[in-house]
Amino acid sequence: MAQIFHMAPAERWRTWPQGQDYLPAEYAADGFIHCTRGEELMLQVANSFYRAQPGDFVLLVIEADLLAAPVRWERSADHLAAEFPHIYGPINRAAVVAERLMLRDTSGDFIGIVAG
Repeated sequence: MAQIFHMAPAERWRTWPQGQDYLPAEYAADGFIHCTRGEELMLQVANSFYRAQPGDFVLLVIEADLLAAPVRWERSADHLAAEFPHIYGPINRAAVVAERLMLRDTSGDFIGIVAG
């Protein structure tokens, strides 16, 4: 099974009702959930788009084959010219196989990912 990764504000993820599929706040505007295919790429994305956003973040490790919603690999027009997995629907909890803490330094840079 292929693992993909989604970055979520820790507070939002941890307080999301257990019986409900997860949707990030940006889903309504974007129409899909942004993901990456590797931790290093996720750190690059985090530092490009979320560095100025305060708070703790978690990395959700998702088994793509367990998702109820479809995943499409699409090229991003604004970052790294790479293909990214986009989830077109909510993340069902059964597909989330791990949660990891995204580490930051005092300047706000994302510097690593550890088991949570």
